[in-house]
Amino acid sequence: MKKQLDVSERSREIIQAVRSGMAETIVGQQSLVDGILIACIAGGHVLLEGVPGLAKTLAVKTFAGLSALSFKRIQFTPDLLPADLVGTLIYNREKADFSVRKGPVFSNLVLADEINRAPAKVQSALLEAMAERQVTIGETTYALPDPFFVLATQNPIEQEGTYSLPEAELDRFLFKLHVPYPSMEEEHRIVLQSDGVSSKPRPDAVVSAADLSLVREEASRVVCDESLIDYIVRLVAATRPADSVRRDKKQRDDYIRYLSFGASPRASIALCRTAKINALFNGRTFVLPEDIKAVAYPVLRHRLVLSYEAGADNLSSDDIISRILGVVPLP
Repeated sequence: MKKQLDVSERSREIIQAVRSGMAETIVGQQSLVDGILIACIAGGHVLLEGVPGLAKTLAVKTFAGLSALSFKRIQFTPDLLPADLVGTLIYNREKADFSVRKGPVFSNLVLADEINRAPAKVQSALLEAMAERQVTIGETTYALPDPFFVLATQNPIEQEGTYSLPEAELDRFLFKLHVPYPSMEEEHRIVLQSDGVSSKPRPDAVVSAADLSLVREEASRVVCDESLIDYIVRLVAATRPADSVRRDKKQRDDYIRYLSFGASPRASIALCRTAKINALFNGRTFVLPEDIKAVAYPVLRHRLVLSYEAGADNLSSDDIISRILGVVPLP
């Protein structure tokens, strides 16, 4: 009992240290900060979406500075090649053989900036890294460092010269986080702090890979009742426009016509895992329905394929998730 109490106290210290360190550079955006931290504790990747100037890149770089993880930033452009990402074979004329030059993906934390500006070949190269934590160079497969996280950014309003991410790659992201505009009070503070941002020293590392693993281990011991697991499964099943769902009178005329495809079991696993971490963030050793609802949006919003009717009615994935949360009864 004493040992578990000590671990719990250490987990609170780690979470608070990251939150405090991020707050010194990032004004507001608490959901963004917590989303990045929850995903990294869970061992998943994050897609950050927001218009330019909302500190998406700064948030990732700040988190990297607070961690003791190796970090690389890759600026995605239309002329990027898979070799620029994963590495390539270099011919040595003196030795008459090939040597491997590993790319920037061989880091614990990879910032894929403006990921939707890269063509399909680069996106497919990143897909193997995200899904299997390995890359293939020539005829040899190399394991990536452990832990390995991809934090990618994209601009939702500029589509010229971009390549939409395929659903298979989107599904590899644990979270999709929307980065909103700051409030007027927060923007006031941002302007006041802007003169001193460039002169701020690099933050000291406050969290290591072992710390993330420790919090992940404690989160795995958080209790999620079977009734809540059933609730998670029903939530995810409700996103699938199957015939059985279409015949359900409660759902038939509400939201199901706005969905072409729903989420896979990977979403159910992600909901359960991140709900436990959210409960830990709130100082509990058990999951509540509120924890599941809190992580439902970032887990599901990029896993729903909307129909043309949703676009015609100007509905987003978040709108559909809200309807699903309202339809599926609580345990």
